[in-house]
Amino acid sequence: MATATIPGISTLGVTFSVGYETTSGKKPTSFEILPRCNDIAEITLETETIDASALEDMTSRYIAGRADTGTWDVTFNLTNETIPILQEMLETSNEKLATNLRTWFQISSPYLTDSFFVVGQPGTKIPLPAIAQNELLTGAISIAIDEYIGTDTKVEPTAGE
Repeated sequence: MATATIPGISTLGVTFSVGYETTSGKKPTSFEILPRCNDIAEITLETETIDASALEDMTSRYIAGRADTGTWDVTFNLTNETIPILQEMLETSNEKLATNLRTWFQISSPYLTDSFFVVGQPGTKIPLPAIAQNELLTGAISIAIDEYIGTDTKVEPTAGE
């Protein structure tokens, strides 16, 4: 049995970046970091079930169906600097979609060789965040998952303009 060389890795230094297809169906070659990301929800791949029971079965029998990715939320600090960057991402994503080019999201850790990739469609507006006393002002961008790619070769992201 192999033993791990390190007990685990931290989320410190993780970046969330966006890239847009220039060729339909191909991973972008450049990604731009979306700054001040606070929380990236996990994507669980829940296997749907298909009822394979027959009349003679006294107990239901099932086979595996497709995996359902559900919905995906990514939370950001909302500041005078981040709101325009996020709004530009939403607008660009929708402009690209109108020309059959998709938006890719890359989640990179400095401790992992590869990155995680998700192709998705964010909404069109910055949502109104929950506001409470003595809290950080954050807002979640909801993204409809078009395709969960999983891990693939990391594309070194650039800092936003």
